[in-house]
Amino acid sequence: MASRSPRGARSHDAWDCLLPGPPSRSNGGAADCSNFGLLAYGAGSCVVVADPRSMQLVCILPMPPSAAASASAHASLAPFVTSVRWTPQPLLRDLSSHEDPFTSHLRLAAGDRQGRIAIWDLRSRQVLLWLDLEASSSSSSGRMGIQDLCWVRSDSWLLAAIHGPSLLVLWDTVTGRCLWKYDASPEYFSCIRRDPFDARHFCTLGLRGFLLSAIALSGGDGGSVSMQDHRITGISDSSSDLQKLEKDSSGSASSLSPAHALFPLFFARLCFSPVSKSILLATFPKELIVFDLNYGTTLSAIPLPRGFSKFMDLVPDQDRDLVYCAHVDGKLSIWKRGEQLHILCGMEELMPSIGTSVPTPAVLALTLRQSESSVQNIGRVFTNPSDIQTSLVEDPSNSQASLAEDDTLSKILNKEIDAALKTCLISISDDGKIWNWLLTSERDVSDSTKEQVSGNGTNSPSITLKLTEPVSMKISLMGQLHLLSSTLTTLAVPSPSLTATLARGGNNPAPAVPLIALGTQGGTIDVVDISASAVAVSFSVHNNPIRGLRWLGNSRLVSFSYGQVNDKGGGFTNRLVVTCLRSGLNRPFRLLQKPERAPIRALRASSSGRYLLILFRDAPVEVWAMTKTPIMLRSLALPFTVLEWTLPSAPRPIQSGPSRESLASKEQISTPNTSANTSSTEAKVANSDSTVDDTSESFAFALVNGALGVFEVHGRRIRDFRPKWPSTSFASSDGLITAMAYRLPHVVMGDRLGNIRWWDVTTGLSSSFNTHREGIRRIKFSPVVPGDRSRGRIAVLFYDNTFSIFDLDSSDPLANALLQPQSPGTLVLELDWLTRRTDRNEPLVLCIAGADSSLRLIEVNISDTKTGSITKSRVLNERFRPVPLCVPMLFPTAHALALRTILQLGVKPSWFILNNATSGILPYQIPDLVPASPSDLRSFMIESTLPSVGDIVVPELLLKVLEPYRREGCILDEERVGLYASLVNKGSAARFAFAAAIFGELSEALFWLQLPHALSHLLERSENKSQHSSKPASISEAESALLNRIASRERSAGSITSEAVKYGQLNMMAFSQEELWGKANEQIAWHAKLDGEEAIQKRVHELISVGDLEAAVALLLSTPPEGSQFYPNALRAVALSSAVSRSLHELAVKVVAANMVRTDNSLSGIHLLCAVGRYQEACSQLQDAGCWTDAATLAATHLRGSDYSRVLQRWAGYVLHSEHNIWRALILYVAAGALVEAFAALRDARQPDTAAMFLLACHEIYSQASPNSQTDVETSITVDEKQSFQLPLRNLVDEDIKAISEFYGEYQRKLVHLCMDATPTFD
Repeated sequence: MASRSPRGARSHDAWDCLLPGPPSRSNGGAADCSNFGLLAYGAGSCVVVADPRSMQLVCILPMPPSAAASASAHASLAPFVTSVRWTPQPLLRDLSSHEDPFTSHLRLAAGDRQGRIAIWDLRSRQVLLWLDLEASSSSSSGRMGIQDLCWVRSDSWLLAAIHGPSLLVLWDTVTGRCLWKYDASPEYFSCIRRDPFDARHFCTLGLRGFLLSAIALSGGDGGSVSMQDHRITGISDSSSDLQKLEKDSSGSASSLSPAHALFPLFFARLCFSPVSKSILLATFPKELIVFDLNYGTTLSAIPLPRGFSKFMDLVPDQDRDLVYCAHVDGKLSIWKRGEQLHILCGMEELMPSIGTSVPTPAVLALTLRQSESSVQNIGRVFTNPSDIQTSLVEDPSNSQASLAEDDTLSKILNKEIDAALKTCLISISDDGKIWNWLLTSERDVSDSTKEQVSGNGTNSPSITLKLTEPVSMKISLMGQLHLLSSTLTTLAVPSPSLTATLARGGNNPAPAVPLIALGTQGGTIDVVDISASAVAVSFSVHNNPIRGLRWLGNSRLVSFSYGQVNDKGGGFTNRLVVTCLRSGLNRPFRLLQKPERAPIRALRASSSGRYLLILFRDAPVEVWAMTKTPIMLRSLALPFTVLEWTLPSAPRPIQSGPSRESLASKEQISTPNTSANTSSTEAKVANSDSTVDDTSESFAFALVNGALGVFEVHGRRIRDFRPKWPSTSFASSDGLITAMAYRLPHVVMGDRLGNIRWWDVTTGLSSSFNTHREGIRRIKFSPVVPGDRSRGRIAVLFYDNTFSIFDLDSSDPLANALLQPQSPGTLVLELDWLTRRTDRNEPLVLCIAGADSSLRLIEVNISDTKTGSITKSRVLNERFRPVPLCVPMLFPTAHALALRTILQLGVKPSWFILNNATSGILPYQIPDLVPASPSDLRSFMIESTLPSVGDIVVPELLLKVLEPYRREGCILDEERVGLYASLVNKGSAARFAFAAAIFGELSEALFWLQLPHALSHLLERSENKSQHSSKPASISEAESALLNRIASRERSAGSITSEAVKYGQLNMMAFSQEELWGKANEQIAWHAKLDGEEAIQKRVHELISVGDLEAAVALLLSTPPEGSQFYPNALRAVALSSAVSRSLHELAVKVVAANMVRTDNSLSGIHLLCAVGRYQEACSQLQDAGCWTDAATLAATHLRGSDYSRVLQRWAGYVLHSEHNIWRALILYVAAGALVEAFAALRDARQPDTAAMFLLACHEIYSQASPNSQTDVETSITVDEKQSFQLPLRNLVDEDIKAISEFYGEYQRKLVHLCMDATPTFD
């Protein structure tokens, strides 16, 4: 069942979470890094979104309570976030639907322990859709929590989810329908992952080794799924551990709980190899498994090395054939694939032993920043360190300015050029910290070989790496984001009065600071800067939980904790500490040698910070003067229930009479003067009508018998304030006073029965009402400023952890109250008002410490109507950021597309640094450069010799639109500006790849990286074709070539793998014959030791695909006579051995092959077709059987020219229409020479900008490849008199090129209009 949230308002409009609590094991290691670099992870009931590059918090998404949470069965269940996944949806270029949130690239799926899945829109911070399986099932007896999530591609992006222990569900995230279910009981599903080579394919792993491989088929309603299940072997040690855990947990946990709730320390994780298709890597607690999906068998099972902690998670390296495994104890092991198994080549610490608390925090999640790897690859492929300066050449007219810009950019570039290949990892620990790690290979650059791969004169550089044995890795901590470190126990907000002075001395008043102090269960004090939404500083003060925390002015904190003594004498050890925020020193005071009989109950600090009241359980109250060395003034032996100091004096209104009349009701109550019974105070009487001394401070109190009083502290003297008492007794016979607030002249009290009473100490007027709620725990006066309509607004916290806001100046406070109902996950532990309000038009802000350990802010907008106050979520003023948040994907969609267009067309690097914001960030002094006027913006675009497409005026307009972002310095950071400067003049393909990687479109970036090689392959094939046409080959030559290939044993798997290993991500775009043939040879060695009839059949198929007929014949003849496959194998062996002389066997072999295909024995039939040289037919049959990669490998081995192109073109059509991978399809179309089909695919995908850029890239690459000569496939097309395109194709007509240019121009003009209408947003 799905439900949609209302548009236009946030789904949780009463809350605005400022900081989340720390994550825990209950969050199930929920973490995911998006393609464009943002990190999302679960912390309690919130989803935290952060930027790992700048280590800043982006936003918090609190999961709202469910509608069913009001039921008693689920009222206590907090909605822990257990899985998060970013959508792979790229930035849409279809401007007609750019504002549709259901196709947004900023969607985030979050599942919780209540079985709900929320589809969040990060831009609006609202829930677009709720996916709840139990809500639509009437027979469900409980809630099946979410174990894991994964986005899967069909006709659209679907969401696969593991509900409960064993239910796999496929959801439509647009309509909210449940498309497909699969129950694998009694298995325990652990994780689900998507295949990087085929987005339709996903695998689900169980704790016992059950593996489900599924493909979401296109067409129909999207509910068609092709499945195949496997069983992973070699995990006997982990299986025995799981059986013990099942026995121990039998009956103690719900049968509907997911695996991470049943077995929180038993981890089974899965990932696809990024360099080898159909190869899976899995970790169980004691094994590392390599599994082959094609063979359905375990290739290697590596036991956990001796002395190592259990495996927790694994992350594959996208560029090197390495695997990073996280262990339960916080260590990181690095594994490299050998010939038959993975080899341990390094061990690192993810939790440093120095500087961490005891016990050591646990690592909960590990993820890899794939966007960083993609951007680095682009820099390495296109950057040549020898000619860096060519990218820094600017307009020579600005001589001094250009020299300054070039010098600055040179310094930026020198940081990145010749740097080692880097891998960026993110780890999350349960102390609220995000760790940004950088893994480098110490000898990557010195041992790597950079080769200029050129085809027919093309200047298309690429990089291949020779990895040394063993791989020497180095890990470095690059940054850390510190959030709340432990479970919250208390909260304190500074509210210094005018008598509070600065800590350094003098008579200057202490201003209010935007800080909130939080006490935690771990004994630390976290000081939060609300203007930056970050933890400013954290102090480890106590070994026990902090029970109380108060501000002393605005720069000192006093806190207390206690521990119970377990020896014979018993008692409590109370610890009081004063913490100085400026020096960071913790000074304990009131040190005693022996335990005390009573623990400390509470602290009360005066608003000036000069005095402190220490309340004990069943013991006298101590009054302390908080000087540099605290001094105890008095001990008050009275049965106090509550005490509160007066708040800073409120500004007096011009007319005080009406205010008093509105505050008091008609009822007037009096009580006997209880202060006469207190002989311990000094008898200095002060007239209630006289002016109170500004240097004195007073506190109100209530006794056990209900009596009230006010004491005044002046220096070391404590005296009775002598207020004017009400006419009747204030004593309550039915409840003790449990809460109090005091601000001259009003005292407000609450009792344990929910009654609220208030009293004016200067006039004696009083009133009361009943809240009809549970007992009152805390009362807080709201801050007031001159001109406020009301001075009696209070926030009341009840014992049921809910709160309300009342206005005592109104005629009916209860009717006009704002009530916050109880809801799971949003219970309130402590609250206080933020005191930085300076104007009456500013809203009030309430600070709340939630039961989920989050710090939240509530904005209370004052309404003068009868409806009273209302709450509203907001971002407090403007968030302060130490560095700009450079995430272009967070821009409005139109502005993001504008920046993408500018990066593609090419902008001078000086455009990024000519602003004050960026110059303040760079560590270099940049001379003051005169900003260009709007009329000069076009001069920032690089000069290009390429033909123009689209509207030539649009770039200037787009630069004008992006000017606000440029001034703020939030477009690109220093490192990426340097990288862009190094490749901006390296060709259009380099700029296009960089723009795609910045916006998280990694497949498109790989396409631009491979495009020069694909066109080079096309040109080489066309030249070979022209040479062969002049001299046709005879049959004997073809046979001799076949014999040479059969007899040549040098082309073995070992020789290929030792040559070079390309970047792993580029293997997804493999198309050339050498790459496909070499990859197939590499996999043969993996399967050399596999036996069994089915494995032998597949090994024979692999050997024949690469042309090694001798090995195939030997393998077939090794079949024992008693085997069921002996006669078919013998027949194939005879046919293959006679392949060199095709005589009488050809007709018979063709008939046998046809019969075998007819009897569904397709592989054997294909082998016989290969034996008689019918490779084209064999490839067609392989493609019909769905073996597309095998067909391409066979074609790469045996076919040439147009025959090979037909195989590639048909493969491209399948990839485009079935796998929905347009970028991989485009590279296959280009390699096959089908550029017309490539442009048609871009047109159908509604990507006019990509079509235009593709046209420019093809023209540029082809022009560089053949500057002086033209082959028979070259076509020169003129769009107008000034531009001419040279393209390697035959059938692209002039009208097609004009249509591409006109379509792009229309797109540009519409984009400009959308950009003008959109408002710039910087956060």
